[in-house]
Amino acid sequence: MSTPIIDFQQFSVLQDTVCAQRIIAAKASLGERVTILAHHYQRADVYKHANLTGDSLKLSRLAGQTKAEYLVFCGVHFMAEVADILSNIEQISILPDLSAGCSMADMANLSKVERAWRELAEVMDPDETVTPATYINSTAELKAFCGIHGGIVCTSSNAGKILQWAFSRREKVLFFPDQHLGRWSGHKLGILPEEMPVWDFDEPMGGLTLQQIKKAKILLWKGHCSVHQMFQPQHIIRFRNQYPDGLVIAHPECSFEVCANSDYVGSTEFIINTIREAKEGTRWLVGTELNLVSRIAEEFKSHGKIVQFMATTICMCSTMARIDPQHLAWTLENLSAGNVVNQIKVPHSEMQFAKIALERMLEIS
Repeated sequence: MSTPIIDFQQFSVLQDTVCAQRIIAAKASLGERVTILAHHYQRADVYKHANLTGDSLKLSRLAGQTKAEYLVFCGVHFMAEVADILSNIEQISILPDLSAGCSMADMANLSKVERAWRELAEVMDPDETVTPATYINSTAELKAFCGIHGGIVCTSSNAGKILQWAFSRREKVLFFPDQHLGRWSGHKLGILPEEMPVWDFDEPMGGLTLQQIKKAKILLWKGHCSVHQMFQPQHIIRFRNQYPDGLVIAHPECSFEVCANSDYVGSTEFIINTIREAKEGTRWLVGTELNLVSRIAEEFKSHGKIVQFMATTICMCSTMARIDPQHLAWTLENLSAGNVVNQIKVPHSEMQFAKIALERMLEIS
């Protein structure tokens, strides 16, 4: 039997140490009924409470495998949506703070993508010619759009494989919302820059000429990650001048110039594993979110590896940081009291088609 929902206000004033104790107690009382999932970019004082951690692809898989009644996602909104889509119908996906969004995901919405599709239909049949591919950092309604139109979802781990799959079916790809991941993945497949024009969703026909559209192999949506755009080639140049033997590794959400000047480029899991497997005594410059870099710097310090952050200014996922110990404690204590708060429920009309696009990705991966 549930009790009245506990007001968050009493948690907002609690010290982090007190919250940590209450999180541990509430988690223990819930037992196997709850699983806490945390993305690599999550702040340390929340990340430490997670049952499962990983990047988007890993967590997508795990969300569909856990048997817990409650899936508490310490990430951002689209991640909790994916958990809801891939989990069993009886399971409940929860986001501790509903304001934890993603600026990149907000750069592509259904109305803008549908407008692009209509405009493409003026020069070709997009359902015969174009495969829509959305980065997992997008809303469920865009994943559903891809499911309806023969498209697919990708992550930073598998974008290259997804593009190969897409090209085996149709001539072109509309890739949204992150232009940088699309550009780097296309480059790795040998696609030329002029074959990957940027579709500006604020301009008619994406701001492109008819010739550019016809020549394009990948139409790159004009979107980006606000964290990864902070990294610049001069950060790498400065590092190499100071440490000629140092190694540079970057996430593919970085600009093409940063990726091209790095020794390694890959997803968060790739970054972690590459540094883990490197020789002792190596020094690394890492171009990805600060919480992850700080975590692996501490983890591999005992291995004689020096890991440093690429940017000269602090770059962290500020929206994901909204999931703090206070919100996690509030969520878990409400669950212990029989109250579900901040449930993320994807409408059935979206879920069935979004699941198609996600399952295509998981099958290929």
